Amino acid sequence: QVLLVESGGGVVQPGGSLRLSCTAPGFTLDPYVIAWFRQAPGKEREGVSGISSSEDSTFYKDSVKGRFTISRDTAKNTVYLQMNRLKPEDTAVYYCAAGWNLGLWPDEYDYWGQGTQVTVSS
Repeated sequence: QVLLVESGGGVVQPGGSLRLSCTAPGFTLDPYVIAWFRQAPGKEREGVSGISSSEDSTFYKDSVKGRFTISRDTAKNTVYLQMNRLKPEDTAVYYCAAGWNLGLWPDEYDYWGQGTQVTVSS
């Protein structure tokens, strides 16, 4: 069982930045596709960004393209989501997930973290 741990959430003003981290103590993330999802109150969980194990493929939700960047640091066994120019509509609980296929749907992923809250508010 792979246990994922997210960190880096918080409260930020519109236009600000946050960097989320996803790691897996005791397990290597190297072979897995890693994706970030988010879920706002009353809404379905949606795919935000994902990165292949070889880092040669990524995806981004249209509304975050140009503002968010996903990356992975193999040496630190960590995947990051750099979020710039944050907007109030980015407010949600953000989850990282591990799986074998790079896709936008939660059902494609086998392992999940507990989530970290991101709140964008003035």
